[in-house]
Amino acid sequence: MNFNLNHHRGGGGDSPSSSTTSSSDPKTSNSHPHHHNDADPMHSWWESISKARSRIHLLSSLLAPASAASLSALADSDRPARSLLSSLAAYSTVSAILSAPFSGSGDDRFCQWLYDTYLSSDPDLRLVVLSFVPLLSGIYLSRIHSSDSATAPSLAGFEAVLLSLYAAETKARGGKPVLVSIPDLSQPSLYHTPRNKPNPNRSRRAQSIGVLSSPLEHQTAVKSTKRACIVGVALDCYYKQISQMPFWSKLDFCRFLADWAGQDCPCKSEFDNTTEEENIERNGFSDGIRVSEMDEVAEEMGILAIRENSTELVPKGSRIPLPWELLQPVLRILGHCLLGPLNAAEVKDAAFVAVRCLYARASHDLSPQAILATRSLIQLDKRAREAARAAATANAASNTNTPSKAKKPEILLVSK
Repeated sequence: MNFNLNHHRGGGGDSPSSSTTSSSDPKTSNSHPHHHNDADPMHSWWESISKARSRIHLLSSLLAPASAASLSALADSDRPARSLLSSLAAYSTVSAILSAPFSGSGDDRFCQWLYDTYLSSDPDLRLVVLSFVPLLSGIYLSRIHSSDSATAPSLAGFEAVLLSLYAAETKARGGKPVLVSIPDLSQPSLYHTPRNKPNPNRSRRAQSIGVLSSPLEHQTAVKSTKRACIVGVALDCYYKQISQMPFWSKLDFCRFLADWAGQDCPCKSEFDNTTEEENIERNGFSDGIRVSEMDEVAEEMGILAIRENSTELVPKGSRIPLPWELLQPVLRILGHCLLGPLNAAEVKDAAFVAVRCLYARASHDLSPQAILATRSLIQLDKRAREAARAAATANAASNTNTPSKAKKPEILLVSK
């Protein structure tokens, strides 16, 4: 398959080869009615398994023999696509290749594998491709904005994968915008229902509808004016399935986001200044430094140390422009990483760093929307951490104060 030409024709959903077969050969579709997916679920299940195994074997053929052996073993599982998604070793292997200096070109075989796999229309295989979206977007945007346009290498492979996700989402939305209903703040509460039924025309006028995302236009190439929109749509596709994404994929997103924002900016700690009410809590030192402040600094230093030690194997990103069309899906993903109750501590700590870097960047850019959103996430994070610490303290106190159950005296039976 010519990858350079095929990505311009990629629509989204089914692959071109599968759609051509079903439409051009009616005998094939009618000669085996019992093999139809709806009539024979077992055939559909086995077809999905076979497709996933063939994709894994094809991926392993692109790797070195040492890495290919462990990857091929995933194809023998009952759910090969899910096994590939949950394999950190497989993700690390492919990530190292995608992070190579000259990756992402039009003839990149791994980008071609991602492109074809996403067009397979298998839900589990699509999840595998989506798990690489943060890494692929991070590398792509960092290289685009840090390299000289005259000497920059071709990134047509990365762009083809991003365009396939964009085309699929464009088809799914059907040319319609994404709308959101804004509650009427004139009512006493969000859940208030007037006793007297209002005039339908009046309520329709009073209802406020906001446009979350404008209708998507069909794109055949990644133009500089549409780059942020295309990457933003790809990240939005990632967010829709984020509950099924592995934690290492979320870590890559948070690390790249901190780099995009500019992680060395000193403004990221300005919002942590304590108020006058907090300054009088506990017994302060003569110089105004409180014990609680020392604990917070120690905690933040620990989190930053975790990030520095864990990014040695991750490619560095670059500071990039952050327009709202890119920042909007970024904030949704960041909110999940920061506040998701089932997220690993590593993800929350990485999001802890990223949201503060993003707040500092928004403060420099004087972006009201970004400042409000990041500040809200920071406050929610602080409250969640305070509640977790309070719960842990209360749990430890209850365990200390609970008396242990007295043991019954042992009775020894002695035979005479």
